Amino acid sequence: MDLTTIKLSFHISLCGQAPLNTKIVGGEDATAGSWPWQVSIHSTAFGGHFCGGSLINKDWVLSAAHCFQRYESQSGSNPNEVLRTASVINHPDYYDPTHDNDIALLKLSSSVTFTNYIRPVCLAAAGSKYAAGTETWVTGWGALQSGGSSPDKLQEVMIPVVSSSDCDDAYGGGITSNMICAGLLNEGGKDSCQGDSGGPLVTRNGSLWIQSGVVSFGIGCADPRYPGVYARISQYQDWITSTIDISDACNYNA
Repeated sequence: MDLTTIKLSFHISLCGQAPLNTKIVGGEDATAGSWPWQVSIHSTAFGGHFCGGSLINKDWVLSAAHCFQRYESQSGSNPNEVLRTASVINHPDYYDPTHDNDIALLKLSSSVTFTNYIRPVCLAAAGSKYAAGTETWVTGWGALQSGGSSPDKLQEVMIPVVSSSDCDDAYGGGITSNMICAGLLNEGGKDSCQGDSGGPLVTRNGSLWIQSGVVSFGIGCADPRYPGVYARISQYQDWITSTIDISDACNYNA
């Protein structure tokens, strides 16, 4: 599919700082400016929003490769800001059948101007570890239940990290070192869902928010048997730094 119009709408919502933050499935409406790096990726082919992303510097957005695997080219089409994309770069080792390396970079056609409502997120540095039970937040405009409708307002939900071994057991194998899992295993009720793909999974360290994952895949939404699976940001620092001018991006050892 040749996609010619993608719009990036920044949630009115500098690295990892959300001065307006007061603190999906099972989530709640986010207040304006709570997640100033949150991006909504739009396409005329889908009639609007189809995936999420995160602003990592003034020129680049991080998202999921599976959002763009069929596209040959992308170009395109306030406290919200709407920008066009100049290019989309999927990870060269992305493999759809296994969802491994499900990460992509979008180059904006023009730089954004940072405000309290538009700021980049910090990226987890190589080697960052997140123990089971670590609180994470996922945000997006995805469906409120599996196969359901999408909300008009950005949603936010807190979910804990699930150990790789427990996650691998839940899926019967296939969870690689390039993935991080989060959700309420054996309980369910809170999760990312269709339309949240590509969006950020973040953790808090003091006053800074660190992106640890990119929404990748799951079975259903908020199913107690299956936590959500995310691309593990710390595995991709070399690729990110070799692809973009990292001088304006923030990395953080978590």
